[in-house]
Amino acid sequence: MAEHDFRYNLLNPAHTLTECRALAPGRYQVTGDGGSIQSGDVLLVTLKGSRDLSMRLSVDKVRHLINPPGQWVATASGPAFRELAIHNWQVNCDGCGKQLDFEFAVDASQGKGADKTAAEARLSELGWHTQQQQHLCPACHVKANP
Repeated sequence: MAEHDFRYNLLNPAHTLTECRALAPGRYQVTGDGGSIQSGDVLLVTLKGSRDLSMRLSVDKVRHLINPPGQWVATASGPAFRELAIHNWQVNCDGCGKQLDFEFAVDASQGKGADKTAAEARLSELGWHTQQQQHLCPACHVKANP
């Protein structure tokens, strides 16, 4: 099992993603060039409409095409979004005042209540901590909890 990185910010012409579309929540069809994709591999793909969010897809089946050479079509499983929404939020560190402008993805079909949970999960991924309704950057968290 190999991991293949098809995120936009890499701009790698040897590995290009032509299409990634949802077949059903959690099921995707991915078309691309290069990378010798096989069943069981993991694909990192950029979320549509995002500048830096990506998702991991696990390849179930892959079909290598004869024409054009090197192109393949795969079915994969991944996060189950009914309605993908990408939000931009800003948070200030309550310790030093540092500001973080970040993106997070949420399933919009779950309503506004899911936004806070998804935002907190993304903050945690970025190394920030929330304690008693206060946000701490990684440096301030280390100072507060030696």
